[in-house]
Amino acid sequence: MSLECLLLTQDAYLLKAVKAICNKAGVELLMRKDVASASELSARRHLDGFFIDCDDVPGGIEILNGIRRKRANRRPVVILVVNGRTSIGEAFELGANFVISKPLEDGRLLTLLDLALPKMEREHRRYFRYPATLSVELDLPSGESHPAKMSNISEGGLAIRVSMPLPEEALYVQFDLPGTKPEKFRARAVVVWSCNSIAGLQFVHIELGCRDNFQAWLNSLEAQSHFKAFGP
Repeated sequence: MSLECLLLTQDAYLLKAVKAICNKAGVELLMRKDVASASELSARRHLDGFFIDCDDVPGGIEILNGIRRKRANRRPVVILVVNGRTSIGEAFELGANFVISKPLEDGRLLTLLDLALPKMEREHRRYFRYPATLSVELDLPSGESHPAKMSNISEGGLAIRVSMPLPEEALYVQFDLPGTKPEKFRARAVVVWSCNSIAGLQFVHIELGCRDNFQAWLNSLEAQSHFKAFGP
């Protein structure tokens, strides 16, 4: 699955330059021209990176805090493009990972993306979800326990099928990790989205004793996905 980035700009030259580089790098670029539609998109799906033309799009400088407040996009790679109103120092203080100023030079933009891509790939791995159908037990803040069925899993969370509404407070998730010696996985998690009987949970703390085996299981799922993709 390719990286997904959002570009917020009304600048035709910036759009053309970023699109060309992203196409060459195999990055899927989602384009928006206004803050409202960009905010709406970032609220409902995880993105690996953001290009924000912060000085030339009305409200562009304010969108960064809004993105960081969304549970699905708290740690994306953010590239701010400035054009005189915001200094490079101010852009970094606002939380940008990378900053580039206009007028753009293709060489500088390409170098910046080369630096940003490894960070985006790490973010992508954290969120990439592998299909899985394990039984899950949810321990709610009320003390009740309820069963659920896993739909997919990633380093950062999982999707489950559940027959009841889930609370906004943090809950505990546990399930048996597959293997020759099954081990119990246990983590604290929060609900980041829900739709009908399906909910997405984000891990906020994975218990230390099961982290290594959890990562080993994810590595095996990744290997299986590559085998399916390149197999006969």
